Amino acid sequence: MSAFHRAASADGADRSGLTALTYAWMANYASDATLAIALANTLFFSAASAESKDKVALYLLITVAPFAVIAPVIGPLLDRIQRGRRWALAASTAGQGALAVVLALFMDTWALYPAALGILVLSKSFGVLKAAVTPRVLPPGITLVTTNSRLTVFGLVASGVFGAIGAGVAYLFGSPGAAWLTAVICGVGVWLCLRIPSWVEVTEGEAVTTLIRRPGTTRRRVRRVPMSAHVVTALWANGTIRTLTGFLTLFAAFVIKHQTEGTPGRQLLLLGVVGAAAGAGGFLGNALGARRRFDRPGTVLVTGLGAGLAASVVAAVLVGVVTAAVVALVAATASALLKVCLDAVVQRDMPEAARASAFGRSETILQLSWVFGGALGVLLPPTWWLGFTVISGVLAVGTVQTVLTTRGRSLIPHRRTAS
Repeated sequence: MSAFHRAASADGADRSGLTALTYAWMANYASDATLAIALANTLFFSAASAESKDKVALYLLITVAPFAVIAPVIGPLLDRIQRGRRWALAASTAGQGALAVVLALFMDTWALYPAALGILVLSKSFGVLKAAVTPRVLPPGITLVTTNSRLTVFGLVASGVFGAIGAGVAYLFGSPGAAWLTAVICGVGVWLCLRIPSWVEVTEGEAVTTLIRRPGTTRRRVRRVPMSAHVVTALWANGTIRTLTGFLTLFAAFVIKHQTEGTPGRQLLLLGVVGAAAGAGGFLGNALGARRRFDRPGTVLVTGLGAGLAASVVAAVLVGVVTAAVVALVAATASALLKVCLDAVVQRDMPEAARASAFGRSETILQLSWVFGGALGVLLPPTWWLGFTVISGVLAVGTVQTVLTTRGRSLIPHRRTAS
């Protein structure tokens, strides 16, 4: 345990406040993992195996609605929160804990759906708030790229550990037991959020970012800074690859559930293979990204998308769980690497006063991209070749758009990126 604390507080992270944020972020990852365990048999697999479309539609609503709420609401609200971000993080975590209790008590009723929806909304809001707080806790000499990679790795470790613990609890006490564990983790998470140092509240001079130059924005009281062309390009690339990871997360699970009905042991094994490949890719992508300087980010972005597209095309031809696992590995690696590249471009191109807003807004875009892919995974028939053919087409369009934006052009008419 002491060795783990030394790793979390290395490079002056304990003095800057990064260690405190790391522990709070790990609690959020852990609660997400145990929530997924709690919902696995009651919501997800119920929808995956349901013959009627109403349960699938309900599952899709639970999955999509948090992002639909976050995109138009959380981003602008974040720009207005000049004080109280620690309390906003704590309130988000406390809300998740309270709804987890509701989930545990009413798991077999319709209360399951609004409770699960509320938890996911608050969890995604936490992610957006965390993205805005991170630039305020950077240790001296450590970049945002390294910091975000570090936070992701610690989060993945927490997710793996508590996911395993949650699975054991669910095995012994059922889904309500995993929901109670989620509530306990959230209670600890509230305390961890309030331990984040008070200087993250110092937001004097912060600017608000915008993707598109709008007439009249210079007359506003709050200074608005447009995203640079390089940041917009990185957002297109990251949004495209997140579409693939979102698609694969839900589509692979639905197909495996459909093809292994009645054999839960084999089902769990196949899901574990795909999940392990995705987890390994996340670690690999962050490890590769932490060692790069990204002097030519456009090359990295296009290469990552090309790898994801190639893997998807192969999976459409050579169908099966093995190729799906390969796609999961490639997609997760590319997603992590491209996210590190985005962080580097934001740090390089955006003024310090605008970075908190830039990270908050970029996070909402990436989450919406993920759920777009997830929606495709739920709506398409559970057939390997068909699903990967459709997602390959989406990736091809996103890759072309990314290449065009590197040249100052776009597939979207009458839209020009800020220079």
